[in-house]
Amino acid sequence: MKWGIIATWRMAYEGIMGAAEDLSQGLSAKDALENTIKAVEDYPFYKSVGYGGLPNEQGIVELDAAYMDGDNFNIGAVAGIQDVKNPISVARKLSNNRFNSFLVGSGATAYAQKNNFERVNMLTERAKKIWENRLEEMKNSNLSPYDGHDTVGAVCLDKNKSMVAGTSSSGLFMKKQGRVGDSPLSGSGFYVDSEIGGATATGLGEDLMKGCLSYEIVRLMGEGLSPQAAADKAVYEFHDKLTKRKGKAGAFSLVCMNNKGEWGVATNVEFSFVVATDKESPKIYLANKGEGHTTIIEEASQEWLDAYEERIKRPIQ
Repeated sequence: MKWGIIATWRMAYEGIMGAAEDLSQGLSAKDALENTIKAVEDYPFYKSVGYGGLPNEQGIVELDAAYMDGDNFNIGAVAGIQDVKNPISVARKLSNNRFNSFLVGSGATAYAQKNNFERVNMLTERAKKIWENRLEEMKNSNLSPYDGHDTVGAVCLDKNKSMVAGTSSSGLFMKKQGRVGDSPLSGSGFYVDSEIGGATATGLGEDLMKGCLSYEIVRLMGEGLSPQAAADKAVYEFHDKLTKRKGKAGAFSLVCMNNKGEWGVATNVEFSFVVATDKESPKIYLANKGEGHTTIIEEASQEWLDAYEERIKRPIQ
């Protein structure tokens, strides 16, 4: 029986290790995906997701998350939610609602409180110090305030051929209060159809949402393209179009998986991702844009992994 899970960024590795074991034992894609993203949300050294995520310009951590069931197209999402430990779990519960399934700001936070989701002050001392340092840098050197938009997004297939997709992000560092990126937006940050496959995105939301690339990749897979061919076509053609129209394109990377457990990735920056399937143990890969509309993919070296670990845990002065 086929199963698989693919997710954006190295930060998903520990969650996917657990998901691989669970999926091999028959756990549903729904639970495996939620558990994978919760593991990222809970780890304080990942500064773009969940606890430890970097705040907005006011020093407030506002979180976005989404969940989609590929069996019935149910979608739940939150944007700008505050002081909630696991936004992905709130999004999953909302996906069961016929109405009011996408909540924002204080409404999302109130819903989570009413439904007894765990409340946590999501601003860590480490993230606060990074925010304070950035304020000082902006004042002294006119540095751009914006940095960091590394959404964790995942697509999961279980032995029953059900597929789900989900995302979670603290969004753009130093964003304007109330800003929402692509992560909770269906078709842009994520999309999944159990009869075809799913895709999810990470990068600069303001540019990603111009292309609806997650939906486009699923559409192309539905027309018979392999996941890799679909990702290459959608991502690089849109990168070229946006560059032509706007003069430049922000960073964006997408991962996808079809209902056979085959996967693909395309990116316009160096990008790490994690995959596990019934045929492949959990692995961390690096992807880069190749010549033409192609993607170069290689397994992450131990040197890269060691440098990553040192970088994310480096003390903040």
